[in-house]
Amino acid sequence: MRNSKGFSLIELLIVVAIILIIAAIAIPNLLRAKIAADEASAAQSVRQINTAEFAYNAAYPNAGYASDLASLGGPPPCTPSATTACLLDDVLASATPGKGSKSGYVFQATGIAAVGAFNNSFLSGAAPLTFGVTGTRDFCSTEDGVIRFDPGKSGATPVTKLADCQAFTMMQ
Repeated sequence: MRNSKGFSLIELLIVVAIILIIAAIAIPNLLRAKIAADEASAAQSVRQINTAEFAYNAAYPNAGYASDLASLGGPPPCTPSATTACLLDDVLASATPGKGSKSGYVFQATGIAAVGAFNNSFLSGAAPLTFGVTGTRDFCSTEDGVIRFDPGKSGATPVTKLADCQAFTMMQ
């Protein structure tokens, strides 16, 4: 018998194969966990937008709800006004299609006015920036404060119509 120190090539290959099998099992679960975290962050961000819209409506009753997402935020140092209310952090207030994202989602807030009136309603929405990678659901809410979701689709565009949002499933 010979006296060997160390591992044989077969033993090393077996260990590498076991590590690869474990990685193949763990990586999809990690990606699903990241999607779940991004979706939870998006739903919470829609809640923050709603809260900011209600505060904006209370602070500027002649304007009603904010006309867009940028009106709810403002770059630091922020001075509150009807165009930069300083109610949202600038990261969320600028996370709109074409301008950036937060947690892999793009956001939109739209004030809705009756003909010739102030914004008596609003719609806030979120859509995954890269469908299937950063999220698989779209989120929206209106002045009723209920967060709704719908299976998303590719194309990072949040819902823009009240009827479409109200057709989404309510979160529990």
